[in-house]
Amino acid sequence: MTRQQVFERLNRVFQDVFDNEALAVGDATTAADVPGWDSLMHIRLMGAVEDEFDMVFDMKDVVSLQNVGEMADIIMAKGH
Repeated sequence: MTRQQVFERLNRVFQDVFDNEALAVGDATTAADVPGWDSLMHIRLMGAVEDEFDMVFDMKDVVSLQNVGEMADIIMAKGH
């Protein structure tokens, strides 16, 4: 899977979780850039991403994520 394909799928997940079809995320997107992305939504988001990519994030990865680009890096590193 290419990075572009990962981001296409991530965008769909973000749009669904945040109920905003206009939402588009990129490498540098952070929680501060997405209205409503708080700690509770982060948990919901991570679960939805895990479901979409049929994978499980390590807790150390979840707490250290700085932006969506790092999330994409982890997804790609896990073979997706």
